[in-house]
Amino acid sequence: MSSTGTTVRRRVLTMLVAGLAAIGAALGFASPAFAITHSSAASQLSAAGISWSSSGNCSDRYNSSCTSFDGIRQSTIDGIITFKRATGCAINITAGTEVGHSSGTYSHWNGYKVDISLSTCIQNYISAYYTYVGYISGFGYQYRAPSGNLYTKEGSHWDILFYTCGC
Repeated sequence: MSSTGTTVRRRVLTMLVAGLAAIGAALGFASPAFAITHSSAASQLSAAGISWSSSGNCSDRYNSSCTSFDGIRQSTIDGIITFKRATGCAINITAGTEVGHSSGTYSHWNGYKVDISLSTCIQNYISAYYTYVGYISGFGYQYRAPSGNLYTKEGSHWDILFYTCGC
């Protein structure tokens, strides 16, 4: 086989693989590629005026007393920033991707969730603009945003599941 034929075949194969990867990413099949570092998330949150805290004053993902953003999805960061802008409320994140939360596909560990502090401003916004789903036994009072994202009031905080970057 000629080297020209091999080169053309490699280029076609490369374009095909790149195209399939782009389609997979657009459909959400490449979620690890959307995971970002703690530093990147913290920088974006800070720029948006969103604070975070932890009982241990740390960001170690493997310590349940910390608040970590390592491995959080970019769409989750975009979602909480969108929520902040829509509500005008002060937002303080109390949990991210650190250990100590329930497992599953749409979990804290996999970067889909954050917990935020309670406030009257947040409660009023969620109650006014989101659909009340009901009380989820063992969890709390749940609301669904028009985007499909779920907001669950779990006693001492809001647990937010971001399927999309909309609030």
